[in-house]
Amino acid sequence: MRALITGGAGFIGSHLAEELLEAGHTVFVLDDLSTGAFSNIAHLKGRPRFQYTIDTVMNEPVLAELVDQVDVVYHLAAAVGVRLIVEHPVRTIETNVRGTEVVLTHAAKKNKTVVVASTSEVYGKSTDVPFKETGDLQLGQTGKHRWAYACSKALDEFLALAYWKEKGLPVIVVRLFNTVGPRQTGRYGMVVPTFVGQALAGAPITVFGDGSQTRCFTYVGDVVWALATIVSEPRAIGGVFNLGNAEEVSIRELAERVKALTNSASPIVNIPYDEAYEAGFEDMPRRVPDISKVCALIGYEPRVPLDEILKRVIAFHRQP
Repeated sequence: MRALITGGAGFIGSHLAEELLEAGHTVFVLDDLSTGAFSNIAHLKGRPRFQYTIDTVMNEPVLAELVDQVDVVYHLAAAVGVRLIVEHPVRTIETNVRGTEVVLTHAAKKNKTVVVASTSEVYGKSTDVPFKETGDLQLGQTGKHRWAYACSKALDEFLALAYWKEKGLPVIVVRLFNTVGPRQTGRYGMVVPTFVGQALAGAPITVFGDGSQTRCFTYVGDVVWALATIVSEPRAIGGVFNLGNAEEVSIRELAERVKALTNSASPIVNIPYDEAYEAGFEDMPRRVPDISKVCALIGYEPRVPLDEILKRVIAFHRQP
């Protein structure tokens, strides 16, 4: 298989590149390094069957040439991270919606399979936990920039599935739930690397809100295995799949686990959402996936539990 990964120098994209290369596939990476980093793929440079291009998906001649050379496109390029979304809503919407439109347009010309990376954020304020792919989405008001990302990714899903229905383009939509692991940065509000960095530095571990909100964290290795596997399953085409881990933990407990595993003396402090992001910020109290659909389809099962995930992230951050 020959695969193009947009956003391939990002956290998940770089791990996916490794996964595909180890399986004997050819990998092309396209990334503008706006949130990714060349250091994530530097160790792959010079390897057989690996090529990278530093550019944006908006550069249509470059994108078209790359799409023409591959069998499948993993579209991971997107604006990510709550802080980036709140501070740059225009960039979020334009990057996500326009970028996906361009990828689908060029893939449709050559009928290339596209895996669109969506997000658990699309479930919005729904309280119908665990979230099922068939459940209704419930977003907040348009005046809350926090929901711009969720809305843009939901539109990506609608657009991808429209291409499948109207043009017969083989698409697969995956909704990723809090994927974590080595190489993830806390720069844009990712909670695990943020907590680990604070704990190792002896700085206060900052929990936003009261810490009762819960999340389910999935090891990046489990996620990229599923991404690499699902494209070989014809029944996945035209489908939407949750991809995550059902092990639920409160953010307060997460902070306590990080503190214990790092043997840190850091205090755990609470910061109101209004101070952390913006006035009137809304968060999801729970975000738990129903993963039975993808488990039944490809035999996916999360293999790495949370404490082991944290140990691997801590070890990565301790590297000189």
